[in-house]
Amino acid sequence: MDILTKLIKRVLSFAEKVESLQKFARVSKQFSLPLCFDSISHQKTPNLGFAEDSKEVFVYETMVRRSLRSRKHKHNENEDIISNLTDCILIHVLSFLNAKEAAQTCILSKRWITLWKGLPTITLSSSNFRTEKSLAEFLSHFLSLRDGSTTIHTLDVHCLYYLEPSLFQMIIKYAISHNVQHLLMNFPCRIDLFPSCFFSCHTLTSLNLSGYDILFGQIPIFPKNLNLPALTSLSLKYFSFHRSDAGCVVEPFSTFNMLNRLIIDSCIVQDAQNLCISSTKLVNLTIIMHDCEPKTIIGTYFGLELYAPSLQTFAFSGPYTPKLFASKNVLSSIKHVNIHVTCYWNSKARETSPVLLNWLVVLTNIESLTICLYTLEVH
Repeated sequence: MDILTKLIKRVLSFAEKVESLQKFARVSKQFSLPLCFDSISHQKTPNLGFAEDSKEVFVYETMVRRSLRSRKHKHNENEDIISNLTDCILIHVLSFLNAKEAAQTCILSKRWITLWKGLPTITLSSSNFRTEKSLAEFLSHFLSLRDGSTTIHTLDVHCLYYLEPSLFQMIIKYAISHNVQHLLMNFPCRIDLFPSCFFSCHTLTSLNLSGYDILFGQIPIFPKNLNLPALTSLSLKYFSFHRSDAGCVVEPFSTFNMLNRLIIDSCIVQDAQNLCISSTKLVNLTIIMHDCEPKTIIGTYFGLELYAPSLQTFAFSGPYTPKLFASKNVLSSIKHVNIHVTCYWNSKARETSPVLLNWLVVLTNIESLTICLYTLEVH
């Protein structure tokens, strides 16, 4: 990187010198001035000895010299612009890099040795490491050297494989102990391996969790004992919802009193007919059904019960249209609807055609409606 930077600077410097020579040549040609070559600066300069009485030539020469000084000054400023930035700005810029790239900037200069240690955003991806062992070693060193007084705004982990339980727990514990606000776990998570501090984190405002597809094994169960009072955004993929009593409804989100954004992706409902979504502050709801034949996998076909009087945007995607249960107050609050039936050849999709028509009847106050082509072919 250092060699490339020096090369770019040299190219820019050379280009500027060429431009300066061309500009002097144009001025000299205009006033028929002979050119002399300065061996020290390697720049052509006009010899004004033959036109000492020409005020006009002197003015043009002065303008050119001022232009060059200004250009040189700007060039020096551009070279040193990063050094003139405050640490806060540089740390903010580093937050857009993944953790490995951010840590590697410590070789740039003495000032950069400790900058990465104050990162509020930590992004990790297994694609940046050859093996799981190298990822574990880096993460252990990164967290141990990081400035412990800096809170974690966002922890975003992308991994193509299972993390060792000890490594996974170390990540979560460190994040919780540093008041993490946004936690994104984009890899197969086992809820039973989460440390106890996670279940009662009072600083967490955004949570993104991914289990593992039911086609590849037993899908993890979403816990019922989560106490996350500050949570406003929740995204779940590949989880199973279980009822807590003998009823026919499962209600996993009733304890999230501040929730205003919810995404449910490829989740299933066990031991119940309907999934109940109850939240007084919920504004945006996205439901993506598991894209498979509902008859082949138990739990992928269920109805929806909405108790969200503030709901404004509702997006649905799936191989069929589920039954929708909601009061008139809830239905009248919905303004924007997006419907996407993914498999028009699916038998369940055709069987539930009247359900979608009923949706359009009861959603009387919508301002925008988006329906995909497949949905129109089904219905």
